[in-house]
Amino acid sequence: MDPVGDREFQAKLYLERHRIMELLGQLTSFLLFARPKKPREYLISLLERLRVAKATGVAFPYFMDNSNIVSMFEMMDTAGRGCISFVQYKEALKNLGLCAADEVFNDDGHAITLDKFRDEVNKRMEKMWSMF
Repeated sequence: MDPVGDREFQAKLYLERHRIMELLGQLTSFLLFARPKKPREYLISLLERLRVAKATGVAFPYFMDNSNIVSMFEMMDTAGRGCISFVQYKEALKNLGLCAADEVFNDDGHAITLDKFRDEVNKRMEKMWSMF
């Protein structure tokens, strides 16, 4: 293998092993959601909170709180039935960056309630942050 190709391959492995691209994607999501006046300081603060959470076992920082999850659910539940379709559920998780585009979901045929949606979003956010 040529030296340039080998360096590129090693760089790719490093990024994958340490999940750097996923971390940068989540940090970008936080940044766009909050739109702070001082983005660098905000990112430093987020990384510090992530470090503290890892070291102490406290809750990881989330960019969506309960009110945001409820609002998202209500936007999808336009008829006010208290549930959304499986397709809406899957797309919402993709849009939040909480699942891979090719992730396979098992549709049990049941509509997704707010409680199930909230629990799944919170569970996936916690799992995602615990990997970093």
